[in-house]
Amino acid sequence: MTTGQERRYTDRLEEFSDRHRVVVDVVVVLALMGCAALGGSLTMPGARPPDQGRAATVLMGVSCLALLRHRTRPRTALVVTALCTVAAVGAGYLLTPLLLAPVMAALYWLAAHTDDHTTRLFGVPTIAALTLAAVFADTMHSLSLPLRTIGPVFWLLLPLAAGRMTQLRRAYVTAVQARAEHAERTREEEARLRVTEERMRIARELHDVVAHHLALANAQAGTAAHLVGSSPEQAQRILTDLTGTTSSALRELKATLGLLRRNGETDSAPLEPAPGLHRLPELVASCASAGVGVTVSREGEPRPLSPGVDLTAFRIVQEALTNVTKHATTETAHVRLVYSGARLLISVTDDGPAAPAACRLAPGGGFGVMGMRERAHSVGGALRAGPRPGGGFEVTTELPLQPHESAPEPTH
Repeated sequence: MTTGQERRYTDRLEEFSDRHRVVVDVVVVLALMGCAALGGSLTMPGARPPDQGRAATVLMGVSCLALLRHRTRPRTALVVTALCTVAAVGAGYLLTPLLLAPVMAALYWLAAHTDDHTTRLFGVPTIAALTLAAVFADTMHSLSLPLRTIGPVFWLLLPLAAGRMTQLRRAYVTAVQARAEHAERTREEEARLRVTEERMRIARELHDVVAHHLALANAQAGTAAHLVGSSPEQAQRILTDLTGTTSSALRELKATLGLLRRNGETDSAPLEPAPGLHRLPELVASCASAGVGVTVSREGEPRPLSPGVDLTAFRIVQEALTNVTKHATTETAHVRLVYSGARLLISVTDDGPAAPAACRLAPGGGFGVMGMRERAHSVGGALRAGPRPGGGFEVTTELPLQPHESAPEPTH
């Protein structure tokens, strides 16, 4: 029989005992009463049993009936059974494990239902009293002193140890159940957190894609409508670029929304590569078709970026240029990339007037700056955005080349 089966049988027995307490207690008490009656009839070889048969029956009956209250009054049950057993030994009955059965049961329930201090407070005097009764009993004078003491002490210590083990097992099961419930709650909270983080990530992607391409499409359409009468050829070129802008928006939206349809299987169809700084020329061209000239400068030796940092850098530049297209009354913007050590510094500036640019930080004005800052923090970087002293707006971010490196906040 395996340990797991033993535990299942023990759990079933405890559940049955909890559901049918009265029946179980009556059956146990009757069994103990039979053991005590049988123990009262035993004697040493060559000795005659005492003539007080009724007295032994009454004493053992009282001690066993006291055990019916062992669940609510384990101390009282132990005291009554111990006094009855000592009286029976003093009346001339042989102290045997069968005669000790009621007090052994009382000791077990005392250890199983009370704390260590109570167990010691009532258990030690009980063992001492019964041991002294065995030492001075006339029925055991033929045995040596060690045998008269070791036997009772051994039999009385067994139920105390068993009760203590039962109490420890119950505490262990309770702790395991508590840990299981805590782990279940933690898994649910972690799952909700992951879902929230995934929703925020997809929301940022959708915001960046939709805001950028719709802003460019709006600017291109407005410019084409303005030039359609005076310069039809230039308007036609802008409309052609507008078609490319909407096509690019649809492609990125399809790639982003495709993440929601993937089932996590390894054989899922691969999505197109995530955008990165290698697409800066395409981004500059789309801004130029919307009437905003963008210049890009690089300092230091370009170094490879991790995919997450590369995507973050591109999205921050894209969102900053989108804000220039939507909010700044200027036709020029500048992107500066500086590779310094293990970090990449990116700044996006425009030369527009200070007041309109400052509106980009107004409460309720949108989630562009908030999204850029969250993106930077997600890879261990930092971002600062605000009006420039001489006019215009500036977005500066400092990103690690690898996302596990932390980045200090830029100084203001």
